[in-house]
Amino acid sequence: MSHASDRSGARTPGVQVAVIGGASCSAEEAVHAEEVGARVALAGAVLLCGGTTGVMEAACRGARLAGGTTVGILPGKMIESGNPWLSVRLPTGMGDGRNWLVAAGAHAVIAIGGGLGTLSEIALALKAGRPVIGLGTWEAVGPGGEPLPVVRVQSAAEAAEAALAAAISASR
Repeated sequence: MSHASDRSGARTPGVQVAVIGGASCSAEEAVHAEEVGARVALAGAVLLCGGTTGVMEAACRGARLAGGTTVGILPGKMIESGNPWLSVRLPTGMGDGRNWLVAAGAHAVIAIGGGLGTLSEIALALKAGRPVIGLGTWEAVGPGGEPLPVVRVQSAAEAAEAALAAAISASR
């Protein structure tokens, strides 16, 4: 079972952090995602993602190189699909419908860049009551012009710290 530490050093079992973003991404987004993945893993949390390329692959690479566990909720039916850095592959055959599983399966979500699929995951995570941390991602507003409750950060370190704190709080 995975564990994550809060600031007091206490261990909290079962913390899961999702990293979402585009299947294609910029070099800067990949660097951010890899650092986020490493920080999530070093805290002892499980990294959950859509399991394919781009931001997801970079985050998984960072987590695995740091000794962490990665879970890919795959859009297709083939267990062999997904990026090479996955510890666990869960094929769904659901296509973009698997976004709900990614969003709802984590205690907190980090969005890095991304396209419309990422926007849908942000919305689904918020609908599920999950905290969302945004690093260079969508800035959406509600019908009344109020911004969505996405915590905006400027670095991978801030993203990981905010998500881990929120995930630990949510898992209690």
